[in-house]
Amino acid sequence: MPVKIRLQRHGRKGYAYYHIVAADSRAPRDGKFIERIGSYNPNTNPATVDLKFDRALHWLLVGAQPTDTARNILSDEGVLLKKHLLGGVKKGAFDETEAEKRFETWKRDKENKVVKTKEQLTAEKQAKTRERLAAEEKIKKARAAELAKKLAEATAVAAGDKTKVAEQPTAVEEKVTEIAEEVQTVEEKVTEVAEEVQTVEEKVTEIADEVQAVEQKAAEITEE
Repeated sequence: MPVKIRLQRHGRKGYAYYHIVAADSRAPRDGKFIERIGSYNPNTNPATVDLKFDRALHWLLVGAQPTDTARNILSDEGVLLKKHLLGGVKKGAFDETEAEKRFETWKRDKENKVVKTKEQLTAEKQAKTRERLAAEEKIKKARAAELAKKLAEATAVAAGDKTKVAEQPTAVEEKVTEIAEEVQTVEEKVTEVAEEVQTVEEKVTEIADEVQAVEQKAAEITEE
């Protein structure tokens, strides 16, 4: 029975994760399997792999063929390297101790690489967070400046209204003064007219006296 190591899809739309299984190559992709040997979640950064290393190695040693994606996962986890080293031991190229030493060296280098990658991702995430906070702070300052401007304009308008209210009594007083001056002018004009009338009356009286004197003179002449 040909066996393949492949992925079975699970999860919901837009968030898929996979089981790593050893299955009959003739079975449907997501159908019946022989053994589940791990899981793979590509939604995290870096991707999360939970693998039963010994069982994966076992299936490779008995001839199971991984799909391309499964091969990449097994390679990243060191299963293919371990198979290669065991093949070298079997051929007599080196002993098991040397094989284990080489594998541990690779494993240590990989762990350091993973740690470095995580640190880099964390640093990038922090940098993006700082950039986002800086952008938000800039927006907040712009909004605060806009609000301050509007508040200043509103304050200026309110102050202008108060000035107008304060100026109203002054305007009334000026109007009263103006009217009083006009009244005074009228009174002075009336006085002038009255004085002219009095002068006319005095002139009329003088004329009347002159007429009376003429009449008396005429009467005297008549009597003679």
